Amino acid sequence: MTVLKGKPVADAICGKITADIAELEKKDIVPGLAIIRVGEKPDDIYYQNSAEKRMESVGIRVAGIVLKEEISESALITKIHELNFDDEIHGILLLMPLPRHIDGEKVKREIAPEKDIDGLTPENMCRLYSGDKNGFAPCTPSAVMEMLEYNGIDVAGKNVVIVGRSLVVGKPLAMLMLAKNATVTVCHSKTKDLKSVCRQADILVAAVGRAKMINADYVSENTVVIDVGINQDENGNMCGDVDYDSVSAKASAVTPVPGGIGSITTSVLAKHTVISAQNMKL
Repeated sequence: MTVLKGKPVADAICGKITADIAELEKKDIVPGLAIIRVGEKPDDIYYQNSAEKRMESVGIRVAGIVLKEEISESALITKIHELNFDDEIHGILLLMPLPRHIDGEKVKREIAPEKDIDGLTPENMCRLYSGDKNGFAPCTPSAVMEMLEYNGIDVAGKNVVIVGRSLVVGKPLAMLMLAKNATVTVCHSKTKDLKSVCRQADILVAAVGRAKMINADYVSENTVVIDVGINQDENGNMCGDVDYDSVSAKASAVTPVPGGIGSITTSVLAKHTVISAQNMKL
């Protein structure tokens, strides 16, 4: 069994963009990322801290914008508009979900598409679904593709099963897989005989948001298992959607949590921010 670790993939991505950042700096352009966090949710704080460390390590300027949970929808939109017109900001990351009194679907539409480096806006979603490579796909699905490519796992012609159909992971990942000629099945809560469907997968992606749901009964001996879940187990420890102990004893390869896809996501975020900066200087 192969453990697919995220650190070497993340390091490779950052190594590739270092030269691009150096070229931008020669033109007095420092890539800038704004991270908007509303409230004090522990998982948002964890991700923001991880992202800021990653950006700073490669030379990307970070503006961490922390807003009170009680902020009004209009005030949040005003802040987004300010960032849209800030020439020193090349990427905007809005941490989701937002508090219940704010319409997240409405707010994310206010981000300038060229600065939407996490693929939240309808414009970037349309580009992804139409095969237009000029937009940005969400960072987590992109991280999955980076993991597979780095490890030489070709998805062309493979049977890929994705458990989860969210707009953040499941659906965009299906589009990225189809663009690489995979045969894709997207499963959800209404899928009949889910275990049997999953066992047919060459590549199984767990993106359901339930701690340790995917166990050895869902995989075959030749399955590559990618876990994008971030949950807490009964002891309060971080875990994924995959029961790592049981699955790793059977599958051919599996990503750990922590130390897997999550550690690549912030590097993809950096990559997208640099691409946005390159586009804006043209």
